[in-house]
Amino acid sequence: MQNNHEREVIIERRGTAGIIRLNRPRALNSLTLDMVRMIETALDEFAEDDGITSVAVTGEGDRGFCAGGDIRVLHESGRSNTDVAETFWREEFTLNHRIANYAKPYIALMDGITMGGGVGLSAHGRHRIVTERTRLAMPETGIGYFPDVGATWLLPRMPGETGTWAGLTGQELNAADAIYAGLADFEIPSSRLPDVIDALARMPAGSSPVACDALLKHLSGKPGESRLQAIRPSIDHAFCFDRVEEILEALAADEGEFAAKTRNTLQTRSPTSLKLTLRLLREGRRSASLAECLNRELGAGLQTLKSADFYEGVRAAVIDKDRNPKWLPATIEAVNEEVIAPFLKPPSSPLAL
Repeated sequence: MQNNHEREVIIERRGTAGIIRLNRPRALNSLTLDMVRMIETALDEFAEDDGITSVAVTGEGDRGFCAGGDIRVLHESGRSNTDVAETFWREEFTLNHRIANYAKPYIALMDGITMGGGVGLSAHGRHRIVTERTRLAMPETGIGYFPDVGATWLLPRMPGETGTWAGLTGQELNAADAIYAGLADFEIPSSRLPDVIDALARMPAGSSPVACDALLKHLSGKPGESRLQAIRPSIDHAFCFDRVEEILEALAADEGEFAAKTRNTLQTRSPTSLKLTLRLLREGRRSASLAECLNRELGAGLQTLKSADFYEGVRAAVIDKDRNPKWLPATIEAVNEEVIAPFLKPPSSPLAL
């Protein structure tokens, strides 16, 4: 029998609070299929337990809430042609949708690194707490992939074109940025997170999400100035276009430091991922529901397993760590509609959401 130290997810009941603790601190709490299933089971049990008023999700260790899915496993699944990657995405995306529609107050403590799948576990929730250590990002274009876990629903709903910028560049947001972006609600110092758990545990049984909002607002402080808000005019000017070529041209025409750095960043990303991500974000903006976006992401993810850039991106970032991927096609101009079209094909078996 495993003790708590060995379990990848630790489930606890403390007073009226259900606690879900991601427990892979050495891997920055990156998600495995077993972890997704344990979280889903815990949510089922807490939903049916009248003694549980709220559910809080935290990450063990002091470095991160969750760095995303375990991309080594996805890489190996694609290489060996197993169904592990597809099964993981199907169950992870179903969990993301569950979180967005969870009846009881769902509180994510986004302390430290919160990226990729970590955003899916947190930003869809009703109550999202960030700290001075929060580093939030969707950095997938850097590994030949695209923002998933419902990010193509979340990012287009950020102010102006800030979500387009975040999705294409993969740049990090701090606590104030996350709140400005609508991906978080409250900033609370990391030292006070135990107080948050204690306060949730003392809430009267049956307390409403509104009461939970009031409690967290009482515990939170005023967020700092958002750099994202300050640079939004420059972002809106360059990222309002529907073609990556036009975005790069707009950045090249801007003589400012922000534009130059942003253009340089984009030129290191997978050209295919950039064009696919922009297309998915624009489709997400027109979509009527999170479920629609998740199904589109599943179709794109399955096609990614047939794409050279995903394997090359993971190799360069995680396996060999040379940070020097060789993308194919190597230029934005070479990524035409014929390259992108297969990624937009719906999955043969849609998610049951």
